[in-house]
Amino acid sequence: MESKVEHAVDQLKSGGIRMTPQRYAILQYLMESYTHPTADDIFRALSPQYPSLSVATVYNNLKVFVDAGLVRELTYGDDSSRFDADMSDHYHVTCTNCGTIVDFDHPPVREVEQAAAASTGFSVFGHRLEIYGLCPTCKGMHS
Repeated sequence: MESKVEHAVDQLKSGGIRMTPQRYAILQYLMESYTHPTADDIFRALSPQYPSLSVATVYNNLKVFVDAGLVRELTYGDDSSRFDADMSDHYHVTCTNCGTIVDFDHPPVREVEQAAAASTGFSVFGHRLEIYGLCPTCKGMHS
């Protein structure tokens, strides 16, 4: 059984993108992370093992992964994009206090897309649903 990381590496190689140890480490970190890390998070996690790694290298590699369709960039109107290697249809809940983003499974809300298409004449190919609240940790501090 091929791992998600190996599958992604094969996909990149077939796209003519060569694998460096740093690139592999960034990809592996993303695939194993459920925290939707920022580029800075990834840099901080990997710099002890890769002293020559820079934040710019992390950003450049994330862009390569996004362009290759392996990673999704989550932008929420601030400058700290988060990155998600889970490309399946799923939604996120964001803590408005600490910024934690958690996945949750819910059947895709297709009716909203259909209603939008029907009322506007657009060809709709996707949507973004954002749910906000306080995570259990922050909720505990505010109660």
